[in-house]
Amino acid sequence: MTNALRLAIDIGGTFTDTVLVEGDETILASTKTLTTHQNPADGAMEGARRVMAASRRSLPQVTGFIHGTTLATNALIERRGAVVATICTEGFRDILDIGYERRYSQYDINLEKPDLLVPRERSFVIRERMSAEGKVLIPLDEARLDNLLAELDTCGAEVVAICLMHAYSNPAHEQRLRDALAERRPDLTVSISSDVSPEAREFDRLCTTVANAYIQPLMQSYLAGFAKKFAAEGVTCPILMMTAGGGMCTVETAARFPIRLVESGPAGGAILAARIAAQAGLDQVLSFDMGGTTAKLCLINDARPQTSRSFEIARAARFIKGSGMPVRIPVIEMIEIGAGGGSIAGVDRLGRLTVGPQSAGSEPGPVAFMRGGTEPTVTDSDITLGYIVPDTFAEGHIQLDAISAKAALARTIGERLDLDAFGAADGISRIVDESMASAGRMHAVESGKDLGPRTMIAFGGNGPLHASRVARSAGVSRIVIPPNPGVGSAVGFLFAPVSFEIVRSHYSLLNSMDLDGVNALFDAMISEAEEVVAKGAGDAQTQTRRTAFMRYHGQGHEIEIPLPDRAGTLEDIAPLTTAFEEEYRKQFSRPVPGMQIEILNWAVRVATLDNTVAPVLDAPERNVFTATETRPITCDVDGTAKNAVFIARADLKPGDHVPGPALIHEPQTTTLVSADFSAHMDAIGNLVLIQHQKGGA
Repeated sequence: MTNALRLAIDIGGTFTDTVLVEGDETILASTKTLTTHQNPADGAMEGARRVMAASRRSLPQVTGFIHGTTLATNALIERRGAVVATICTEGFRDILDIGYERRYSQYDINLEKPDLLVPRERSFVIRERMSAEGKVLIPLDEARLDNLLAELDTCGAEVVAICLMHAYSNPAHEQRLRDALAERRPDLTVSISSDVSPEAREFDRLCTTVANAYIQPLMQSYLAGFAKKFAAEGVTCPILMMTAGGGMCTVETAARFPIRLVESGPAGGAILAARIAAQAGLDQVLSFDMGGTTAKLCLINDARPQTSRSFEIARAARFIKGSGMPVRIPVIEMIEIGAGGGSIAGVDRLGRLTVGPQSAGSEPGPVAFMRGGTEPTVTDSDITLGYIVPDTFAEGHIQLDAISAKAALARTIGERLDLDAFGAADGISRIVDESMASAGRMHAVESGKDLGPRTMIAFGGNGPLHASRVARSAGVSRIVIPPNPGVGSAVGFLFAPVSFEIVRSHYSLLNSMDLDGVNALFDAMISEAEEVVAKGAGDAQTQTRRTAFMRYHGQGHEIEIPLPDRAGTLEDIAPLTTAFEEEYRKQFSRPVPGMQIEILNWAVRVATLDNTVAPVLDAPERNVFTATETRPITCDVDGTAKNAVFIARADLKPGDHVPGPALIHEPQTTTLVSADFSAHMDAIGNLVLIQHQKGGA
């Protein structure tokens, strides 16, 4: 084990989490600070200084630095990006308006179309055309450039997204147009689809390029300022950025492709959950990450998070596919809803209690934070119910006003629904917990999976506090709370590989594949990916994974199939037919005999080697922990007043058993063991909660 110091900082919507690790996984210090939205780097620096002071280290000693942020996501959701224009092939000006040529909700007469950032008056075209094979059919009309520049100047465009037909097959026209714009308008930021998302399907490719261009100036400025701020404090090591796909890249790569930073924080949480699953020998897991602004749920099988090639941003209808802006990037697939500690509660005009998705965030924050918030939140209800004890909250860095929280609940909710503050708080708690459980069930059904046999791994500032309540509603009977759960996503950053994934479209039939052409394509992709990874990993050993996206001829969607390292003859690829049919059978019950198999996309992922984790299956001898303190709570099972034992997690050792109700507190969060659960500490320091009625061990 080395003595290297590694720092991880995760900037969320409400809190910024900071973790300092020595060696492979010895956590020296961790902390939560309120996110400073005007300049997120300020809150990050405060957290860094705290952990350095607590561990008696200094920033110049840091040898590894990993950062994840919600800034890219929030900029897209809140529409805080640059003024963007598009340039497409002549005849394809209306790609964004046409979309998928369908309504996401067929019978909704008040349907709200997704905001795709570029109105028609900022959509421009140029005469050119490539074939799907990459042959030039119509040369690029460079004589049109003067008029095009005049149109861009008139519309006030700050950034340009270029997406020409079949540029994934031959990017020459896009590259020439980008270079010409850079020469004539050097202050104009340009994104081209053949760099950002070189795949077939023009609508998705254009949307991804638009989103990348939209946030690029903001993220370039932020990343440069962040790096400069820490360099001024003595940090000399490279800062690596967490990506949505669960890997890391350099700040320079992130500045070119900021769209890959969307959902980077939650990806760290999924990596942590996968690692915990491997250590505990769990093959079916539901990852539950609840922070101050959102809750994220992810399915993990065999210690690998479920992944996807597509993602929707800012859905107009929260749970309806097609109502948001589609982007095609490698992502860890999860469902995210506006349910966090800062989610605001209210009563609608029909007299119904509502919770979220609006959040008080860190500014002004929940009423109890005494920072100007006036509307009651989930955190205010947790304080009123007794689940959050002010004396131990956030290591004492944030003072809580429980009386004001209770008064806000009574005033805003209680008076309208004829409830006291406790009844209002209980209603808020039940609604938000059922919302998260419903999201988990929906995500599982969409993936063809069942939550019942899964173990929930809960973390985040509010995850352990709500885990037993959400698990009960979701039908999950076993919960694992890892060490340092309050900063779980930041801890997950430290176990992520430095990686880069490239996907390119190149149509081929499986039984008549041009092996030389495919191998040449892979060689080029691997070389490009290795160059990116080397900037962040140096000479570290890497591994390469090749995949093909295959389908039956004429189908509209593909299945991802792993490929061998290199195919030399047709005999080498014969097993791919069997592999495809087996995967097709898993998803659709049976293969289709006699159908030709085609490949649309090819992918390469180059990553530093994963640290293998051996399962620790030892079961320490159980003994009942004798608690000396209690705190009054409102029981989440029957709504009555009960005394819950109050225990510091640091006082528990492997084998200690705690029956519910109980509050197990630690520096950044508290675990609520509901009355129908019991908890024990396993051999590796996880808290394991078991629901009584359903048994288990």
